[in-house]
Amino acid sequence: MSTTHLTRRLVLTNEGARHPLRRALPPVKALPATREDDQDLKLFALSFAAFFVCFYSFIF
Repeated sequence: MSTTHLTRRLVLTNEGARHPLRRALPPVKALPATREDDQDLKLFALSFAAFFVCFYSFIF
C-alpha cells in the first residue's frame, strides 16, 4: 500500500503574494493601529481655526 504525501509547503510560502519571488518571503505582520487620545480635540481645533480664518477673511 502506498500513502499519498502532500508536496505543498504549508509554512514557508505566502500565498497572498502573487509574484513567485514575493511568495518566497515571509508574510508581513501588521502592526496594531495606535490612536492618540487628543486626536479628536486637535481635529476640532484645526477645523474651528480654519473656519474662523476663512469667515474673518470674507468679512474684511
